[in-house]
Amino acid sequence: MHLKIPLLVFALASVQVDATLSKTDAKKAASKTLEEKAHHSDKIVQDRGLVVTDAKAKDIILEHKSYCAKKARERHFLGDVLGYITPWNSHGYDVAKIFGNKFTTISPVWLQVKRKGKERFQLTGLHDADQVPRILFEDWSYQDFESVFDSEDEIEELSNQMIQVAKIENFDGFVAEVWSQLGNQKQA
Repeated sequence: MHLKIPLLVFALASVQVDATLSKTDAKKAASKTLEEKAHHSDKIVQDRGLVVTDAKAKDIILEHKSYCAKKARERHFLGDVLGYITPWNSHGYDVAKIFGNKFTTISPVWLQVKRKGKERFQLTGLHDADQVPRILFEDWSYQDFESVFDSEDEIEELSNQMIQVAKIENFDGFVAEVWSQLGNQKQA
């Protein structure tokens, strides 16, 4: 009797292992669906009914690699369009090359302003900057922003350093994004 129970458990476990689907197989099945949709279309997204106010995640996932190659360089929006390129995603460069004409400005995101004390700032990340880089106020607290923007001297020093860098690097300007760095730092 004692020998039959372990043998039965082993037999059931073997059946269970043989009957399961591995994670690799599930990924292959899912990727085939995406690969089927990764193609060039003859129609732009507007004509395919993809520009909607109530987009569904499944539609975005299925269509995210599909675009109209014939119209890839044409703009269909009259307003300004800002695009970011990140150093950790080389695919962004490829996308910018294909769709570059659709953007008014493409901004790399690796320029940082570090606060080194009162009226002292350091701009870093200039090794690979382009015409209109985005500035990251690295490691700044809410109090740092408050101190700088409450002081004419600090504003002037930061502005002078940024203008000097812009002239040396031939920048057309900067994209300053502060809201994402502050997050929920100030409590009311």
